[in-house]
Amino acid sequence: MDLKEFFENNPKAALGFSGGVDSAYLLYAAIKYGADIQPYYIKTAFQPEFEYNDVAAFAEKIGVSVKVIEHDILSENIIRTNPPNRCYYCKKSLFTLLKAQAEKDGYTLIIDGTNASDDISDRPGMKALAELAVRSPLRECGHTKDKIRELSREAGLFTWDKPAYACLATRIPTGIAIEETDLERVEKAENILMSMGFSDFRVRLFHDSARLQVKEEQFQKAADLRAEILSGLKPYFDTVFLDMNTR
Repeated sequence: MDLKEFFENNPKAALGFSGGVDSAYLLYAAIKYGADIQPYYIKTAFQPEFEYNDVAAFAEKIGVSVKVIEHDILSENIIRTNPPNRCYYCKKSLFTLLKAQAEKDGYTLIIDGTNASDDISDRPGMKALAELAVRSPLRECGHTKDKIRELSREAGLFTWDKPAYACLATRIPTGIAIEETDLERVEKAENILMSMGFSDFRVRLFHDSARLQVKEEQFQKAADLRAEILSGLKPYFDTVFLDMNTR
């Protein structure tokens, strides 16, 4: 089965839209094949502002309207306490909200951007999606991440080379309660590093310090910009470590 056949068989669907490579291409393909597709973006403290900006820009470019659902994710204690399976509870919460809103809007099929490269054995959030009967057309059609990037580039989508991005909650060590102030300073620190030209990196909380993980080819850049990094992150972290393990 290919995506054309999927949307011929399922011509009406609600999409959990993150603004990333996968869900962006899936939205594009659904429109291309004539589906009645409604994208939803769930805005929480776990999503950085640039993700929402990308969602809005992409939707405007292809001429669709995204419905935004705002949710206080940290009000859910099981998520805030940050257990090893936090992703399960988070995904269950967000897609339950999405499903409820989608059904009010007349959509009974929920889809997401999981692709054929994703290792579902190591992603507890996938269990939540299965429980909620969320389908993943890209995975069902055998589309790998590399294939999706290639197709996105051919289609002229600006998301084609966008780095993979995990939510801000992943920057907090498992078992450490997630505080909104920590999410905010991590986001601000990452924004500063992005402005310096770093890409596909993480700033992780480490005993109230910042643990910077970059790609191996950017180690030298981090060393060369040591003073600028320390100065830029000083308002948020007194100490900054460069993790020699790659991201």
